[in-house]
Amino acid sequence: MDRRQKKTRDAIFAAFTSLLSKKDFSHITVAEIIDSADVGRATFYAHFETKDFLLKELCEELFDHIFESDTGTDMHKHIFDCDAPDSVFLHLLQHIKNNDNNIAELLSCRNNELFLGYFKDNLKKLANNQISLFKLKKPADLPSDFWINHISSTFVETVRWWGNHKMVESPEVINKYFLKAISVGV
Repeated sequence: MDRRQKKTRDAIFAAFTSLLSKKDFSHITVAEIIDSADVGRATFYAHFETKDFLLKELCEELFDHIFESDTGTDMHKHIFDCDAPDSVFLHLLQHIKNNDNNIAELLSCRNNELFLGYFKDNLKKLANNQISLFKLKKPADLPSDFWINHISSTFVETVRWWGNHKMVESPEVINKYFLKAISVGV
């Protein structure tokens, strides 16, 4: 992607996340996004097939940033910028706590199952990538795909609980809660 394309894409992300801070995803139109980003409709569709695809890309941008930070590489500039901690789950929690690109609103939006679906799919990849953290805790008789689904579902529900409690606890405390919840019953 050349600099001009990157600049346009970043403008669309910025407009989208700004709108997300003001209204629910379901009430945002492509027309509002392109007006706010000051790009044409054809330009928007050259980058994103639909508004839903833009949402998916936002989620993938977050997880790509986390995956690349975890491996020590930085293949391209992301819309997320930070000093990454050692734990990828803590890293994700810090972005949520900081409400980077309105992720907290997306996670707490009751009618946004689409984002939660993308989020959970990416969490499955993250959990699979970090399986060594959970290998010793996995009961031998559980299928691996069931275990990965359990880990990602537990993380989503941990974040939901945290949001419902106004995110009073630090990301570090929530990370500990999450890791303890995964080991319950083993």
